[in-house]
Amino acid sequence: MQFMRFLYHPDRKEISLPGVLYALGDPVRLEIVRQLATKGEQSCAAFDFDIAKSTMSNHFKILRSCGVVITHKEGTQHINKLRREDLDALFPGLLDVVLGSSE
Repeated sequence: MQFMRFLYHPDRKEISLPGVLYALGDPVRLEIVRQLATKGEQSCAAFDFDIAKSTMSNHFKILRSCGVVITHKEGTQHINKLRREDLDALFPGLLDVVLGSSE
């Protein structure tokens, strides 16, 4: 029997500004967020970075645990979505400023 690994996502009230800024402070994670903001939901495999799969998985884990993205499974794929509504409610304008400065 195979067990599905639990993916932790904090509740909105658990998302902190230091955590979000930490998650967005890495260039790879910032690019992931930028792509999710412009293209919408995407699978992990849709991101083409020249880094190890385990490193990429760690970036997504940090983005999830800090409340920046939410991930759900569809078959064998992990589909990621930016938690824009939660982030905009907690930190109005933050994503727009950070994403605007990264272009």
